[in-house]
Amino acid sequence: MTSDSHASKPLSVVLAGGGTAGHVSPLLAIADAIREKRPEASILTVGTPSGMETRLIPAAGYRLATIDRVPFPRRPSVDLLKLPGRLAGAVKQARGILEDSQADVLVGVGGYVCTPMYLAARRLGIPIVVHEANMKAGLANRVGARFSRHVAVAFAGTRLKGARHVGMPMRRAISTLDRGSAAPAAKALLGLHPDRPALIVTGGSSGALSINRAIAAALPTFAAAGIQTLHITGVGKAVKNDDGGLLAGDGYRQVEYVDGMENVYAAADVLLARAGAGTVSEVAAVGVPAVFVPLPIGNGEQALNAAPLVEAGGALLVEDQDLGPQWLEQELIPLLSDRSRLNDMARKSEALGIRNADQRMADLVLEAVSA
Repeated sequence: MTSDSHASKPLSVVLAGGGTAGHVSPLLAIADAIREKRPEASILTVGTPSGMETRLIPAAGYRLATIDRVPFPRRPSVDLLKLPGRLAGAVKQARGILEDSQADVLVGVGGYVCTPMYLAARRLGIPIVVHEANMKAGLANRVGARFSRHVAVAFAGTRLKGARHVGMPMRRAISTLDRGSAAPAAKALLGLHPDRPALIVTGGSSGALSINRAIAAALPTFAAAGIQTLHITGVGKAVKNDDGGLLAGDGYRQVEYVDGMENVYAAADVLLARAGAGTVSEVAAVGVPAVFVPLPIGNGEQALNAAPLVEAGGALLVEDQDLGPQWLEQELIPLLSDRSRLNDMARKSEALGIRNADQRMADLVLEAVSA
């Protein structure tokens, strides 16, 4: 597109992605960074009618358009026979959105919505920018990368043609966090004692039953070692004891959800969590010693996400089936009691982290428009 066309109307950016917070969070961080560099830009986001984006994106102050969700069946089925028609319908919806918004560029972060958006943008000759969050690229972004010379990845080892390693776009409250200075206030906010080692456990927004069980079984051992535990169980996944009441114990507190993960990262001496791409990237950026318990289902992408940080000595990894009271007693309790080891892990973690991925992505978007 010519510079004259940009002079006649504000830059129009369409960002597509959704389904999970793992897609929506970087999408919003990229949108904020574009708005910072080009305040006059028109920004539209595109998702599906059923994903987390329907709540998170309007709450962040951005417009959301939706197209039909088109899952790609992994094996022969009736759904596979219906796929061409469904995909054609979704591409038609995508084309309408791009035309109505007079899009200058499409930015895709992955998820069901991206494949039809990429296909429509390619047909319309609109530049495409791709960001892949996981070490193992998803199907939609593998398609998008074939149509783009502006492909970015969160992890250096992700294999996508022509990809640039930019890191994971994240909220400024996280990317600008100084754990040392923020820790006292964060601990007070989360109800943690300032002088006891703090373990914070989270299974992500959907919770993690196996993690919850392991922590519940290890509580007496934690208490005996003087460790306090904040357990973020997941919404609707409160941990009960045998008589049906809420699990309780010395130094133990459970909440279903924490609004503002920056406070968790500041307050935790060790974070025990799943290894979603966002969590791994945020942990590295701010230097939190972590224990990762990759999801045992799926294509093994969580273990791959965590691998570079584990290999660098910034985190530990334990398989889901191995996480139990014995492992926690033998491995985690000694770690929480070893300040010099925790400091060393924090340094190694932060050395791998990238705090300005949102800025890098905004620059890539503007580069694609001017190419």
